[in-house]
Amino acid sequence: MRLPAIRFKHWETLVHTFLSTIHACFSRYDIVHFHCIGPSIFSFLPRLFGKQTVVTVQGLDWRRAKWGWFARHCLKLAEWASTTFPNQTIVVSRVLQDYYQANYSKATSVVRNGTEIHECEGTRHLRALGLLPNRYVLFLGRFSPEKNCHLLIQAFEKIQTSFKLVLAGGSSHTDVYCASLHAHASDRIVFLDWLSGESLQEVLANAALFVLPSDLEGLSLALLDAMGAGVCVLASDTPENLEALGRTGFTFKRGEVADLLKMLTFLLENEQFRTNAGARARERVRQNFLWDGIVDELATIYARLVNRDERHAAVVHR
Repeated sequence: MRLPAIRFKHWETLVHTFLSTIHACFSRYDIVHFHCIGPSIFSFLPRLFGKQTVVTVQGLDWRRAKWGWFARHCLKLAEWASTTFPNQTIVVSRVLQDYYQANYSKATSVVRNGTEIHECEGTRHLRALGLLPNRYVLFLGRFSPEKNCHLLIQAFEKIQTSFKLVLAGGSSHTDVYCASLHAHASDRIVFLDWLSGESLQEVLANAALFVLPSDLEGLSLALLDAMGAGVCVLASDTPENLEALGRTGFTFKRGEVADLLKMLTFLLENEQFRTNAGARARERVRQNFLWDGIVDELATIYARLVNRDERHAAVVHR
């Protein structure tokens, strides 16, 4: 079912989540699952109607640079709500689990984000975009300040190489920042809109190198997708990125253009390192991050919540 929302930075998610929550309260659902910190402020409402609620925390959203003072404080309040209102709080990384334990003494369950094993099956869409297989560096995601796309561009502009830099994504209420990035567009630096379907799979699977230079992540889906595609990853050394990569990729000191430049240069000059790292990354996904396993973990949590509710009802009845 599609519900309306106000297309405005500070109200879109709030209004849409509220309307969706009201709809869920009067529908025949046993469990209502909220994703991200902001929507968790409504996770108490379905409980008033006898439903179980779950919140999955994808990251500490109040730290994102795009938010002003008021929005950050609201998100900080929502973070507290994510520990208090739902029947179950889930986090996507051990890093977040440690944060919730240290700051709220809250026990959480870790259910990581997932992906699939992506095979490279063609280049039709790739060539339509003017790209050649294994001849470009890829960033995929929101153009938001904490993603540090500007650092990636600064580093890449200093490299003498035949590779291109491809940045695929779009604004997330960050039009000024997005425009500042697009000012660097050239024959070597290519911007693409949001990709999906076969176009996304081809652009991802044929990249020579995937770069995630962000300051802040939960557990990046784009990073996991690149690993599942067998693409070598270079990421900032945030704890969450390190948790995802294990020993399968390469990192640089977050925020440091010089270190990013050094690693970019090294990896673009050493194809065998990229190939080996990509194979290791795909195997790590196969063992730890496939959606089938993630779904099984969620199903176990759902079953426990429903069974707990049924046991409580039986006790009340007696």
